[in-house]
Amino acid sequence: MYRFVSPLLALAIAAGSAVAADMVPLTTELPKPMFVGTPKPVNLPNLEKPTQGAKPPFMVPAGTTNLALERPVTSSDDFPVIGELEYITDGDKNGGDGYFVELGPDTQWVQIDLGKTSKIHAVMLWHYHLAARAYHDVIVQVADDEAFTKNVRTVFNNDHDNSSGLGAGRDPAYIETYEGRLIPVAGLDARYVRFYSRGNTSDGMNHYVEIEVFGQQS
Repeated sequence: MYRFVSPLLALAIAAGSAVAADMVPLTTELPKPMFVGTPKPVNLPNLEKPTQGAKPPFMVPAGTTNLALERPVTSSDDFPVIGELEYITDGDKNGGDGYFVELGPDTQWVQIDLGKTSKIHAVMLWHYHLAARAYHDVIVQVADDEAFTKNVRTVFNNDHDNSSGLGAGRDPAYIETYEGRLIPVAGLDARYVRFYSRGNTSDGMNHYVEIEVFGQQS
């Protein structure tokens, strides 16, 4: 059966196909699973339910790369208890001893300078994943300046009771695994990315293994 398609609709379909053709699945190398022993029960009011089956691919524009690799990292804790801040962007996601940074208790943050304003599509975050635990008040923000005073935007916030003072968030708490946490950022333009946490369900300390920031630089 012949079907009429208006010229405007044809152009829209063609444009959509071109956009779809320029999108590719986000890929990253995962570390090996490292849960040891019997997991401690995690009870949080905003803990997400386990998902079943394979996760659908997260699509990003072709040419998207990890802009955080080997970029400088600063922190609210100038003297980590364990490890070095450089571990966070060194590309190694191993969850064992010697591969993570431990910051002090209470709300702490780490921050990555991408070097220039970039279009960010997603971040991947690995806290300590040697044991099943959830981190409190995981908040991710992007901004135009190092002091986080210009064009600050929150892209993830699971601080359900505003205990870190940055506003109550609606995102779920989650159990750490070797798969890390993928957080969409919707193509926002920013130079700096900051990651908060306030201890975890096993102890009061804050840990980071690796952070990846996927995007494009002009």
